[in-house]
Parts: sequence; C-alpha cells; structure tokens
Amino acid sequence: MTGRERVAKFLESRRFQNFIIAVIVFNAVTLGMETSTSLMAGYGDLLHVLDHLALGIFVAELLAKFYAYRGGFFRDNWNVFDLLVVGIAVIPATGPFAVLRSLRVLRVLRLISVVPSMRKVVSGLLAAIPGMASIAALLALIIFVAGVMATKLFGTIDPGDFGDLGTSLFTLFQVMTGEAWPDIAKTIMEQAPTAWIFFVVYILVSSFAVLNLFIAVVVSGMEDELRQDIREEEAKQAETQAAANQEILDELRALRAELAELRRTAVQPSVIRASSGRGGP
Repeated sequence: MTGRERVAKFLESRRFQNFIIAVIVFNAVTLGMETSTSLMAGYGDLLHVLDHLALGIFVAELLAKFYAYRGGFFRDNWNVFDLLVVGIAVIPATGPFAVLRSLRVLRVLRLISVVPSMRKVVSGLLAAIPGMASIAALLALIIFVAGVMATKLFGTIDPGDFGDLGTSLFTLFQVMTGEAWPDIAKTIMEQAPTAWIFFVVYILVSSFAVLNLFIAVVVSGMEDELRQDIREEEAKQAETQAAANQEILDELRALRAELAELRRTAVQPSVIRASSGRGGP
C-alpha cells in the first residue's frame, strides 16, 4: 500500500470522520460564544486561538485530501464545497474583506458534507430542483392571476392591500403563508360579503395543493437518491462477494493441485517397488 493510499484510508476512516465532526461542532460553539460581549471581554483571546486551531485542522485535512486524491479531489462536489467554505475563512478579514469575518460561521455547514445522512437530504433536494422549478413557475402563475383579479375586485375597497398589482402580489404572498389573512379578508368582506370565496379558493390552491406538490417532488428526489445509494451498496456487496468467491475458488484449485501432487508422489514409490519386485531373482 502506497503512502497516498494509506492517507486516503485514514481520511475515510470512521474514527477520523468522527473527529472532524467533533471539531466542527466545537468550532460552532466557539463561534456562537464570540457573539457574547461578556464572554469576548473575558475570554476573547482564548476563543480566537481555538477558532484558529479549528481552522488549522480544516486546512490540514484539505491538504491531506489534495495529497491523497490529487486531481480526483475536484471530481467530488463535496470536496469542492469544503474548499470554498474553508477558503472563505482563510481570506484575511481586514480592510475591504472585513465583512468576510462574519462568514466564518459557514464552516459549520461542513457538517453537511461530513454526515452521510445530511448529504443524502441535500442531494435529494438538489435532485428535486428541476421539478421544483416547474412547480415554482406554476405557483407564480397562480399568484399573478389572483393578483390581477384581486386588484380589479378589491382595489377600491382596500387600496392599502390591493391598490395596485405589486401591492396585491405582496398581499397574496402573505395570505399564502397564512399570516394575518383573516384580518385582510374581514376588511374586504365588510363591503363585499362574498369575498371569502376568493380567499378560500386561493388558499386551497396555493397553500395546500401547490405546496404539497413541492413536498411530493422533494420526497421523490430523496427516494431516487436512496435508490441510487441502495444500488451502489448492492454493487459493492456484489463485488465483495465476487472477490470472496474467486478467493475460495483459487484456494480450492490450490488444494486440488496439492492433492494431485500428493497422489502422484504416493503412487511413484509403489510403482518403483512393484518394478523392483518383478525384476528380482
């Protein structure tokens, strides 16, 4: 086993992964403590040292991955994600880059790339993006149509909420989230008692139907990701089983060869003795 292979095996070991998770969680705690004025006044220097120590561990991990995987490092999207997150923290947070200091907390997101279950969730969400884009376009169309209708129907009744198309779109987005829509509807219904029909139909279509479609698409994407993981696991198990079967076959062939050799060596002395017996006086 070469040095790179040993380093790669160490990086992929469960013990090292647990260590990195512990460092990320510890770094998240120290970053949270830095938001406290009293803690910074008493332990600010220590917190900065601990933060730099965690950053040094992350940089060392990335360098080890560069050494172990070479160009293959960039073929893994999670490695690129880790590089970006850690790279932001390495940029000097002074002068025009002072705003980047607040982005150090992004290092906590490395838990996504380290914890397999989180990776599966994010991969499922990313796989669902094409379907989610179609549903988002459908939702935007529904809100636009409802906004035009609400502006024409309720613009004179409640100009503060439905006076123009932009205001109506914002109000309908608020209604879709369920925020204070009874108060908005009550104001309209004082002059238009049947306005409840519009609001009920709109909420049913936008909140329940379309948003449930979002959930269905995301769940479908996660199921596809789970099936892919199952197929990969089955393929690995098949390879392992094939290797084990081949090893057993090789051992059986070796045993058969040894038995044949033993039989041959056992038969030869008997033949020699028999030949000697026939040629004697």
